[in-house]
Amino acid sequence: MFTPRGVGNPPPVRRDHERDQCRSARVDPGADRFPSGLYDAVLLDRDGTLVEDVPYNGDPEKVRPLPGARDALDRLRAAGLRLAVVSNQSGLARGIFTADDLRRVNARVEELLGPFDSWQICPHGEPDGCACRKPAPGLVHAAARALGTTPTRCVLVGDIGADMAAAAAAGAAGILVPTPATRAAEVAAAPSVAADLPDAVGTILGRMRLVAAPAPAPRRGTVLVARSDAAGDVLVTGPGIRAVAAGAERVALLCGPRGRAAAELLPGVDEIIEWPLPWIDAPAPPVDPAGMRDLVDRLAAVRADEAVLFTSFHQSALPLALLLRMAGVPRISAISDDYPGALLDVRHRVPVGVPEPERALSLAAAAGFALPAGDEPGLRLRADRLPPAPPAAGEPGYVVLHPGSSVETRACPFELATRIVRVLSAAGYRVVVTGGPDERELTAQVAAAGGLDLGGRTGLDELAAVVARAGALVVGNTGPAHLAAALGVPVVSLFAPTVPFGQWGPYRVPTVRLGDAGAACRDTRATRCPVPGHPCLSAVEPGRVLEALRLLGVPADAPEPLVTVPGGVVR
Repeated sequence: MFTPRGVGNPPPVRRDHERDQCRSARVDPGADRFPSGLYDAVLLDRDGTLVEDVPYNGDPEKVRPLPGARDALDRLRAAGLRLAVVSNQSGLARGIFTADDLRRVNARVEELLGPFDSWQICPHGEPDGCACRKPAPGLVHAAARALGTTPTRCVLVGDIGADMAAAAAAGAAGILVPTPATRAAEVAAAPSVAADLPDAVGTILGRMRLVAAPAPAPRRGTVLVARSDAAGDVLVTGPGIRAVAAGAERVALLCGPRGRAAAELLPGVDEIIEWPLPWIDAPAPPVDPAGMRDLVDRLAAVRADEAVLFTSFHQSALPLALLLRMAGVPRISAISDDYPGALLDVRHRVPVGVPEPERALSLAAAAGFALPAGDEPGLRLRADRLPPAPPAAGEPGYVVLHPGSSVETRACPFELATRIVRVLSAAGYRVVVTGGPDERELTAQVAAAGGLDLGGRTGLDELAAVVARAGALVVGNTGPAHLAAALGVPVVSLFAPTVPFGQWGPYRVPTVRLGDAGAACRDTRATRCPVPGHPCLSAVEPGRVLEALRLLGVPADAPEPLVTVPGGVVR
C-alpha cells in the first residue's frame, strides 16, 4: 500500500439556507465549499472511473483520464474533501507488471489528475482470499484510517458492483458510474447511479449542501415535529429530530400508533402525541370531523412556536399543515412539491434518491436547525431506554434473523428463512429468531431448524436490546434493519426492491444487500407481492447469507455441537 499525504481540516465556512429554494443535486463551482457533517473524504476506483480501463496496465504512456475527471476532482479538493484511490491490481499477483510499473502508472495518474491524499492498492488475486480485494471492505477501512476518518464519513465512487459492495460492507456511501462493461444487475443494485464522474461529484456536493448547517441561531421555544408512520419511518427521521432538539427548548413529536414505540427510543423528544392520521395510515381509517377537531385542539394545547413536518418521499405534509394553521402554529416547515399556498412558511424540496435520514436532516437545516458539533448524522437510540436483553438470548455475538414484516413484500419467505437458520447453525453460528406477537407461529417454525425462538417475547425496546448484542442482523426492509443501523450492528439486508435501496437501505452501517434488485416489483411500493413465489427474495441461496456474514467479519462460535430442544437449542 502507498503512504498517504496528510491534509489538515479546512476552516468552516457558513452558508444560509434560503426559503423556498429548490436545492438541486448540482451546485455551482463557486458554491462548493461549505460545512457539512456528511463526508470527510471521497474514495475512487482507478480503472474505469478515473482513467480509461486498460487491462493490467503497467505502462504510464497508456494512462488516459476520463472526460471531465480533472475538473471534477478539483471541485472535491476545493470543497475541502480528502481524496483516496482504492484499486484492485491483481496484475501484481499474476506477474503481469511489477510494483515499480504500478508506481509509475499511479504517478502518471497524479500528474494528469492532481494529487491524491492516499493510495490503497490490493495486490492480490481473487484466489488469495485476502481481506482487501473488493468486494471485501479492507481497502475502504485502510483508506479511512489513512485519511484520519471513518468509513461512514466516506463515499466511494466506482464502476462495478464490487466497488459498491465494498463501500456498503464498510458502512460507506457508494455511487456507481457505469461503463459499457458494467452489468445491468450491478446498476440495478447500486444505491446511487451517476452518468459520469462529474455527475457523481455533483451528487456528492449536492447532498453535502442539502444538509449543510445554517448559521447559529438563538434557541427557539417549543417546536412540534411530526412523523406519523411506522416504527422504521420514525427511526430514520431521528437525525432531523435531533437537529431540531439542538436548537429548541422543547420538542413535541406527533406520531401514529405504529410509530409510538420507536418514538420512545429517540433522543431529543420531550413529549409524544400519538394520533392516527387518515391520510397517512394504511389501511386508512375514515375521516372523522369530530376527531379532526379534537386533534386541532390537542395541537393547540402544545402551544408550539413552530412546527417541522417530516414525511416520506411519497407523502404530503399539507393536510397536517392545514390543521396546524387552524391550531394557531405561526411557523411551519415541510417538504412539498405541491403548491402550499399559505400553509407553509418554509417550503423545502429535495432531489429524488436522497436517503430518508438525509431527507429529514435537510428539512431541519432548511428550517434553521443543525446537529450539534460531534453528533454524527446517523441513526441513534436512547441508551437509557434499552432494557437488558432477555437472558434466553445468550452471550453476545449471535446472529439475529427477523423473518417477518408488517408489509408482506418486505418479509423473508418462510422457506428461505428456515434454510438460512439451518445453514448458519451448521456453520457454527448461534441464531436467534425474532418477531412480533402475531408472528409466533412463523418464528417457532423457522427456529425449529436450529435457532432460538424469541418470537413475540420482545417489545421494540427489548428487540433493540437483543439486536445490540448481536454480531449481525439478517432482515428484510423493515423496522429492525433501522434498529440495527442505530446500534451500529452489521446488516445482511434481504431487500425487496419495491422501494429504492438508496433511500431505504440500512443507513451508515456495514451492510450486504441480497436479492434480485431488478425484479418486476422494482419501485412499485407494492405491499403484496405482484409476482407469485416472491422471486426477488426466494431465489437467494442461504450460502450467500453465510458469505455475507464472513464479508462483514462476523465470526461463528461453534465451540460445541448444537443440540435441538423444544423451543430452541442448547450447547
